[in-house]
Amino acid sequence: MSASEPQFLEVGKAEHRRRIAYRFEDGERDSPALVWLCGFLSDMAGEKASLLADWARGQGLSMLRFDYSGHGRSEGDLLKAAIGDWLEEACVMLNLLQGRRSIIVGSSMGGWIALLLARKLAREGALERLAGLVLIAPAWDMTERLMWHQMTPEMKATVEREGVYFEPALYGQTYPITKRLIEEGRNHLLAEDLLHLDLPVRILQGMCDPDVPWGHALDLVDLLSGDDVELTLVKDCGHRHNRPQDLRRILATVEALVDKVQA
Repeated sequence: MSASEPQFLEVGKAEHRRRIAYRFEDGERDSPALVWLCGFLSDMAGEKASLLADWARGQGLSMLRFDYSGHGRSEGDLLKAAIGDWLEEACVMLNLLQGRRSIIVGSSMGGWIALLLARKLAREGALERLAGLVLIAPAWDMTERLMWHQMTPEMKATVEREGVYFEPALYGQTYPITKRLIEEGRNHLLAEDLLHLDLPVRILQGMCDPDVPWGHALDLVDLLSGDDVELTLVKDCGHRHNRPQDLRRILATVEALVDKVQA
């Protein structure tokens, strides 16, 4: 297979079946595998994902990354997709690791999906499949706390009337906030109870983040019942964590967690 071309895996049943694009590079079997979960409207070819893949390759580590349905090279209509679909895809993708423990690295919305995935495995008594979480500006409960609660009555009326509101963004694109995204997201909220996750969690959060306020990360720390939780607040950092120093911090955090779980 060409290094430039992804592989595809079918997820879902009947009319909900879709082809999901992914890239998996195999590494040492006795080391944890890295799994990258993108943010909303991001894809596996993004700067942070590509940098982490290059680093993992150099370390001999396995790495898995994929595009959610409606994103990147995957099939699906973004205007019909929701958190539950992307969580299902993450669960199916994790099975490609064939039992190897993994460190999930989730960016923005990917941080929410990482937490949902960990909660699901914990409830199934299978949390040992995860070695840890690295969450970058985690937008947990995003659809409710960071979208719906921040919308004006006029925006909410547009969602109810037209089924979608296109939110202007800072990065040269619009964010489609659909009625299905909001309503289906309510099935996956974390704030209703403590998260009983007995695994190391590392959170990187910018204090100049216009999309995920740093107080949102503090609230997440309160939700996590485990002791091995570290939050790094970066005063001059925004949401994207794409400056050279931010990228170095991400790699250093992942490397330290890999060393910890292998010790």
